[in-house]
Amino acid sequence: MPVWILLNTVSGLKAEDDGMEELATEKEAEESHRQDSVNLLTFILLLTLTILTIWLFKHRRVRFLHETGLAMIYGLLVGVILRYGIPATSYHNKTPPSCSLKEGPVSTLLLNVSGKFFEYTLKGEINSREIHNVEQNDMLRKVTFDPEVFFNILLPPIIFHAGYSLKKRHFFRNLGSIITYAFLGTAISCFVIGNLMYGVVKLMQSVRQLTDKFYYTDCLFFGAIISATDPVTVLAIFNELHADGDLYALLFGESVMNDAVAIVLSSSIVAYQPSGANTHMFDASAFFKSVGIFLGIFSGSFVMGAATGVVTALISFSDFTKLHCFPLLETALFFLMSWSTFLLAEACGFTGVVAVLFCGITQAHYTYNNLSAESTKRSKQLFEVLHFLAENFIFSYMGLALFTFQNHIFSPIFIFGAFIAIFIGRASNIYPLSFLLNLGRRHRIKGNFQHMMMFAGLRGAMAFALAIRDTATYARQMMFTTTLLIVFFTVWVFGGGTTPMLTWLHIRVGVEPDQDLQPCGDSFQSKTKQESAWLFRLWYTFDHNYLKPILTHSGPPLTSTLPSYCGPLASCLTSPQAYEGTKDPFQHCLNDDHCSERHSAPIF
Repeated sequence: MPVWILLNTVSGLKAEDDGMEELATEKEAEESHRQDSVNLLTFILLLTLTILTIWLFKHRRVRFLHETGLAMIYGLLVGVILRYGIPATSYHNKTPPSCSLKEGPVSTLLLNVSGKFFEYTLKGEINSREIHNVEQNDMLRKVTFDPEVFFNILLPPIIFHAGYSLKKRHFFRNLGSIITYAFLGTAISCFVIGNLMYGVVKLMQSVRQLTDKFYYTDCLFFGAIISATDPVTVLAIFNELHADGDLYALLFGESVMNDAVAIVLSSSIVAYQPSGANTHMFDASAFFKSVGIFLGIFSGSFVMGAATGVVTALISFSDFTKLHCFPLLETALFFLMSWSTFLLAEACGFTGVVAVLFCGITQAHYTYNNLSAESTKRSKQLFEVLHFLAENFIFSYMGLALFTFQNHIFSPIFIFGAFIAIFIGRASNIYPLSFLLNLGRRHRIKGNFQHMMMFAGLRGAMAFALAIRDTATYARQMMFTTTLLIVFFTVWVFGGGTTPMLTWLHIRVGVEPDQDLQPCGDSFQSKTKQESAWLFRLWYTFDHNYLKPILTHSGPPLTSTLPSYCGPLASCLTSPQAYEGTKDPFQHCLNDDHCSERHSAPIF
């Protein structure tokens, strides 16, 4: 009998302990949920405050500070409060248990505690100076987003909107120059900055300012990510002041394309793996392998993005689906197909940034012509809002990250060297390439345009996203801190100085979109054909005669462009709307901006 009572008592105490443990777990989960809600509310309030201040600035016609710079300032203020204004709730004074792992920390740990198995997930390294302040560290980690959030959620709408809202007339008039600046210029900038920074690293080693490994490939990687320009502030002011259309197209086109080039270039540098004992020295076979990886990733991403756009165009074009009768479903499908392009490319080992950029260009070129009037308006407004919110969220987070990121490494020598290197790299890109391009351009890139392009080489969301994606090593942490400071400086100083610089360089403003291209009959059309890039003329003729009639309801009927023996097939593939009338391909392209203004969306 006493044994039975003892067993009963023990089991009751055990059940009570289990109940208390479950209660503590539920309380902890509830507290974590509340903290997550507070963190998200903080970002929403930041965006709300930014929008209200933007309205005030626009109302007062304030141009010295763009909305992105404003978002960064608000982020900095909140970061200071979170870092220094909120004390930790409790402290862990006990020395943490030690264990040795041959392969380093694991992402998931299974622990046996008194017969119960618990799973722990790796959150990251804690600074040794903060080891007794885990609660505060945990709070700061909660407002530090997973880098994949930037790539998979925030970047796609920004990049897609850039491709979807492209002003094609000026873009294709300067296509050759844009491609040269984006591809060759980004590569030049990457290697100039990388080699200069390698010299800075050697200097730091000689004065004992480098406490860990920093390889030549790390310097090249830094050169690649910091070569991604984002002149969003400059372009916004250009758009507001109606600056010269060709200068706008050169800056916008270069920034859009070189973001794609920079991310593929950084991936190729990471893939550079020489054979032998020293894996960070130059090796010819590894170099050419990296070049092959660059070309493969870029071309594969391009094909995937364009293919997704074509598939969406075929779905919306088909009379079988009749999606135009259901605008809500049509807009939802358009949105999901566009976003899935990014994720599909990443899942296949390509680059989502390149894929979603060319998907946006393809969607604007083909799918837009098949959408109903309601879906046209909805899709344009949807991506404009997503682009605006995502961009301002990233810039707000940049300000926040300066104080909430746990592993900053501030090196004055590296930071100062990086500022010098980016200016030299930008100059090595713009001026020599402009000289070479002017040898073959009918309309030369004037000196004041070159100076403005040099001045407008701001760094922004892409450089930040590439830097924060990997901060595991000493070198990457130093790169991230330096990139953050470069973004702050260029957005505030160069972005704020755009209006005075336009005046000082005597760049015309107040130019209407069509002021430099007023129609005047056949001579105007002939002049425009001569001004257009030869590659564009070749492509556009083929596209207008064959692809547009197959994928859209516009363009000439295939019965008039295909050989006569293809008559049955041409009649089958041509939309009835195509028989309503035809236009000269170049004249149709020139009327693109007129159509964009009437329908509030891009038409090729």
